[in-house]
Amino acid sequence: MEKFVIHGGRPLRGEVSISGAKNAVVAILPATILADDVCRIENIPNISDVTYMVRILKQIGAGVRVINKHILEIDASTVHSFTVPDELTKHMRASYYLIGALLGRYHQARVSMPGGCDLGIRPIDQHIKGFEFLGADVNIENAMVNVRAEKLIGSSIYMDVVSVGATVNIMLAAVKARGLTVIENAAKEPHIVDLANFLNSMGADVRGAGTDVIKIHGVEQLHGCTYSIIPDQIEAGTYMVAAGATKGDVLVKNVIPKHLESISAKLEECGLEVTEYDDSIRVRYVGKLSKCNIKTMPHPGFPTDMQPQMSVLLSLASGTSIVSENVSDNRYRYVAQLTRMGANVQVDGKVAVIEGVRELTGAPVKADDLRAGAAMLIAGLAAEGTTEIENIQHIDRGYEDVVEKFSALGADIVRRDYPDAVVEKAV
Repeated sequence: MEKFVIHGGRPLRGEVSISGAKNAVVAILPATILADDVCRIENIPNISDVTYMVRILKQIGAGVRVINKHILEIDASTVHSFTVPDELTKHMRASYYLIGALLGRYHQARVSMPGGCDLGIRPIDQHIKGFEFLGADVNIENAMVNVRAEKLIGSSIYMDVVSVGATVNIMLAAVKARGLTVIENAAKEPHIVDLANFLNSMGADVRGAGTDVIKIHGVEQLHGCTYSIIPDQIEAGTYMVAAGATKGDVLVKNVIPKHLESISAKLEECGLEVTEYDDSIRVRYVGKLSKCNIKTMPHPGFPTDMQPQMSVLLSLASGTSIVSENVSDNRYRYVAQLTRMGANVQVDGKVAVIEGVRELTGAPVKADDLRAGAAMLIAGLAAEGTTEIENIQHIDRGYEDVVEKFSALGADIVRRDYPDAVVEKAV
């Protein structure tokens, strides 16, 4: 078992380069199954979710060639199995994208129910609805999702709720379906657009990604391509917030500033100086942090994946801030850890009331999930004294070279082994 040990209280200063987007790559890697030949994927983040997805692709027969830690070549023409068992899917939520990809290519899939962060009940009913509208039969037996179709036919599908996962899965299943598929009330996140661009690079006809109506004209074949993943919006936001929480000055490089507008706006509201350039953003502490209110919403609203990190910043801001979580259940698990460090946060259902304190104090804490772990990193970096973070396998799911990147900004952070007398299940 490993943990992070942080000696906090040091302002972060310097430059950090953002890796490829986790939420894009975990959709694009399964999408390679749809191609008849080799796909070369560049700007891949070196994170554990990618490691698990590559293992799954190899297990079902795909050829994977590692060019370097950021470039993979995938040949799915050798896939020989449509069954993905529990031992790998339990580690990541995005494993369910294999259902849409296998269904789209081979008209059948048998995939174990996914794992990933425990953020409450996140049913796949919208995924199933989409598959059935395309002509598939779906049943769940012994925690395995079984999907089969004689043929896939385009259809109009209205999403009852905005769901990134269901939008992705329906796109994957529909690109080779006969006729036109229309997804209404679709998710609009940057990684939805990135997936559409990748599919189009393979010869698909996907239009409207980034709006709430996506139209897909099915094609008979998809070919290989070379494609580079977009920068990670949430990793960028995490370093932006860390700069503010530690009273620092950081240039966040290799970003798409438009993807970060909702985050930048809230940081400015808190009194930070945010300067946008063509492909970078500078965040600088210029005085006392001010309170602000946050409401998480589907894109282009404030992202739920940034809510825990932003709440750490607000815990150090003067006044009372209100955070409303409107996307994910169970997103406030980090609060118990943050209060151990001296934060004053009260949670009532989906609303957190944060009363700013003068400082946080280092303490032993744990990462309850990926973004909660990012929040603990920021809290530890901002706090006086020493913070030890356990369960860091969650953080490794979504952040590449986190020790190296924060160290380059002046942080005192190391990764250490510790006895695993009590082993917590990695999800």
